[in-house]
Amino acid sequence: MALTTVTLNAQRIFTRTGHIQFLSTTPVEDIEAHNKEVTSVIDQKTGAIQFAATIKSFQFEKALMQEHFNENYMESNTYSKATFKGNIENLADIKWTTDGSYMAKVKGDLTIHGETRTVEMDAQIMVKKEQVSAETEFNIQPEEHGIEIPDMVRDKIAKEVMVIVKCQYEPYNK
Repeated sequence: MALTTVTLNAQRIFTRTGHIQFLSTTPVEDIEAHNKEVTSVIDQKTGAIQFAATIKSFQFEKALMQEHFNENYMESNTYSKATFKGNIENLADIKWTTDGSYMAKVKGDLTIHGETRTVEMDAQIMVKKEQVSAETEFNIQPEEHGIEIPDMVRDKIAKEVMVIVKCQYEPYNK
């Protein structure tokens, strides 16, 4: 992936190639999926941040897992996207034009499977030669988002699923 320099006057940065990984780890089975088609926009002036991920874009090692994920759990024909809309709460601490690593406090609404929950997380924002990338890691509980896990597979799916997000941004030119 080519990196693009974020210019000093950029107020919004974006990506269409963000990466979300989720991990469900249990003594019975580990389940992992990746989505590398995540869109995100950050308004550097206001701290507003948004993400959108198409559910069917999550890729699994086993095709059967992917089929069950889309049809039985996520109902991706009905709930086609997961979204996050929030803000960087400590925006003044982020120096968008100065090389360094900055810890951002992010708070917003995460919508998965038609259910919205307010979440808070720490994100690391890295600036290097005016190129901006961001990473975060947090846990979600499928049941909080109305995702029903059948009793016969309950031991195979973690009660809390780890979500890892990584993005490299470029200037948003509208």
